[in-house]
Amino acid sequence: MADASLSSLRNAVDPAGWIDEPADMAPFLHEQRGRFQGGALAVVRPSSTEQVAAVVAAARQARVQIVPQGGNTGLVGGSMSYPGERAIVLSLQRMNRVRDLDLLDYSITVEAGCILANVQQAAEDADRLFPLSLGSEGSCTIGGLLSTNAGGTMTIRYGNMRELILGIEAVLPDGRVWNGLRRLHKNNTGYDLKHLFIGGEGTLGIVTAAVLKLFPRPRQIETALIAVPDPTAAIALLARLRAATGDALSGFELMPRMLIEFALKHIAGVVDPLKAPSPWYVLVEATAGTPGSMLRESIEGALAVAIDDGLVTDGTLAESEARRNALWFIREAIVQSQRYEGGSIKHDISVPVSRVADFIERADAAVKAAMPGIRPVPFGHVGDGNIHFNLTQPVGADQADFLAQWETMNGIVHEIALDLGGSISAEHGIGRFKRDEMRQVKSPVELDMMQRVKAALDPHRLLNPRALLPGDDGDDHQ
Repeated sequence: MADASLSSLRNAVDPAGWIDEPADMAPFLHEQRGRFQGGALAVVRPSSTEQVAAVVAAARQARVQIVPQGGNTGLVGGSMSYPGERAIVLSLQRMNRVRDLDLLDYSITVEAGCILANVQQAAEDADRLFPLSLGSEGSCTIGGLLSTNAGGTMTIRYGNMRELILGIEAVLPDGRVWNGLRRLHKNNTGYDLKHLFIGGEGTLGIVTAAVLKLFPRPRQIETALIAVPDPTAAIALLARLRAATGDALSGFELMPRMLIEFALKHIAGVVDPLKAPSPWYVLVEATAGTPGSMLRESIEGALAVAIDDGLVTDGTLAESEARRNALWFIREAIVQSQRYEGGSIKHDISVPVSRVADFIERADAAVKAAMPGIRPVPFGHVGDGNIHFNLTQPVGADQADFLAQWETMNGIVHEIALDLGGSISAEHGIGRFKRDEMRQVKSPVELDMMQRVKAALDPHRLLNPRALLPGDDGDDHQ
């Protein structure tokens, strides 16, 4: 890059906001699954919306691509730049302030670099709840969660990130700042522009702040781990518990026995939850905003009937906070444990809740037919239809040979999900990894609409050009 262009970008931030030493840049150029290695002219870390705007304006003038990055916890390569290109990584980690918390509006205004766990804590300190919860909450940031429309374990009750946002602030591709930090629950004045950026993966603008919804902090929390014979029974139980609790379920997580055994084998502190093994389990949580025992009594009554009807074979309700944490620790451990069993091919799909059992049965049979010995381990947030249909390599297989079948297995699993009216990405986003499949899952009309929006806002195609949109590889000047 010409010295003048480099200087204009460097001058857009304070000295602490510029990184160009390879060793210091390295953490920003590597994604956690190891499928992508990035490259950049520099990592730019602005500390304010004004600095973000100055960086974007300078990059536009110099025709430099910008890859926005939050906590770099993404799983589809959406925050990775390409080696050898005229690109910078724009990290929002320094923009981590809570700007406002309003108890009466039940809202909190935070900058894009705020870590999710810190937002949860700020809400709790104010006797409120911010309900988004997922495994990376100690490092993922609000901007990244917003840009990928992240979900998590409480989506069944509170929705994805899209449902938790009242307003946003964003820097447009030409460097202008759009201040949409409104706390309104009703605003019927034309296009709701914030939805262009929620799930947009940084392709239309750089989110710098957001107004998030808060909720009353739960006074009753009931957590149970329940043994079920199969996914069909699990989905039937879901419907019953929703009815019995007045739709108070905040979590409903499906886990197969194989993953419990992985966790028992590899993760210290995991204890087999019930006296006898079960082929399937569900981790259930329900919450209420008022104290008392009615919620527990409702769950116990529903489970008693479900046992009589053969939907449930065993179960345990947490009697203490320590026991509740132990049950959720199992759910966390099954994710960690998979890495110790060799290669794992990942899927983040969703189908209508009523088709969850059909999907698991069909996908299980299809991948086993394609690769004898493969070990499917479906799990996840089936209360909202989201299944992480992961495939563990056959025992004794070569890991590299197994992982070389990633795209083949994706094709098999995704075809079944789409046939059942589902999606190939439930909560992880599209990024670089799945963008070419967009041609199979979006109609020509949908793709044309998306490309027209991109062309209108970012005609030089400088914002995250290789993410989300198929064929969008950056400015023609290269």
